[in-house]
Amino acid sequence: MLVHGPRQSGKTTLARTVGNRLGYAYLTCDDDTVREAARSDPAGFVADLPAHAILDEVQRVPELFTTLKSAIDRDRAPGRFILTSSANVLLLPRLSDSLAGRMDVLRLHPLAQAEIERKEPRFLERLFTGEFRAPPKQRLAFGLLDRVVAGGYPAALARSTARRRATWYLNYLHALVQRDVRDMSRISSLDVPPRLLAVAAAHTAQLLNVAGLSAPFQLSRPTINDYITLLERVFLLDRLPPWHSNRLSRLVKTPKLHVGDTGLACALLEMDADALRADRSTLGHLLETFVYQELRRQGSWSDAPLTFFHFRDRDGVEVDMVIERGARELAGVEVKAAATVTAADFGGLRKLQEVTGTRFCCGVVLYDGETTASFGDGMYAVPIRSLWETT
Repeated sequence: MLVHGPRQSGKTTLARTVGNRLGYAYLTCDDDTVREAARSDPAGFVADLPAHAILDEVQRVPELFTTLKSAIDRDRAPGRFILTSSANVLLLPRLSDSLAGRMDVLRLHPLAQAEIERKEPRFLERLFTGEFRAPPKQRLAFGLLDRVVAGGYPAALARSTARRRATWYLNYLHALVQRDVRDMSRISSLDVPPRLLAVAAAHTAQLLNVAGLSAPFQLSRPTINDYITLLERVFLLDRLPPWHSNRLSRLVKTPKLHVGDTGLACALLEMDADALRADRSTLGHLLETFVYQELRRQGSWSDAPLTFFHFRDRDGVEVDMVIERGARELAGVEVKAAATVTAADFGGLRKLQEVTGTRFCCGVVLYDGETTASFGDGMYAVPIRSLWETT
């Protein structure tokens, strides 16, 4: 089993909680002695492991994967190793073996709002059944901005003030660049990744434009693209692919770029809730990323396979998120940073419904209002807090 996701998202806590109950030994590759022993003699290191072991931060010793493959092939008993990684090790250029067919992979995200609230939401289930009926809800108003700024990292949320949370995020990014990013790429300009991430935060929820992102730097577009890929590998950026169909030639095929967590984005942009309220454009983009990450996090718990896209045609008609469940079902989600919804807000969703036909299950405009309302033909306006509430 591989548990991967950003640092400080709870991977070690989860692995050790499960491992302690089942008698797993724990070793971390962040420990200098453990790491050097594993690099110097991978075969001997793995041979000396107990019958059940947790190997934490295994991305720091990618050479281990070939030896782990041999050990697993000799003894196929399930559950021998729990690996954790703060980078997507399957994308590492130095990875010796992917352990394909020998390893289950669990992506761990920062906390979803549903987890913070300790609730079991049914939003994704309702999205594919179209059963949106709920009593009026109180607007989140300024409280929504607080949630966007706070983000989802447990250690940041434990800080008592917004200023302390922002400081934690900046220190977190500095430590990540000094350790994981430098180890993965051997880059010399360690100032570029945090600066690039700040530029990306200002462009979150927008079509990926490498030329625009490279403008503040004296670096080529291919180099900037390499840095973007590097930030993806440590789960700080996500590319949301475009939904497309072979029958439609007028669809834009450029991915959208989303930061991995809005708390980190707000810290980089030096924006608190007051600043967001004054800057409606930035709020709109960050709120879209906030909803996207919430749905991604909830989707990781789903038994059904969910795949996320965005939709945009060459006339500029778009849908913020398209979610496919399996091969036959599809739904759309639009995000609006306002307290009212009109029929015009469903234009992109109705276009998506038109081009997807019977696959289309439901279209939702999420907004910071009070009322869940039907706009006909499987279209609903839904208060944004319904994302994580149970009713």
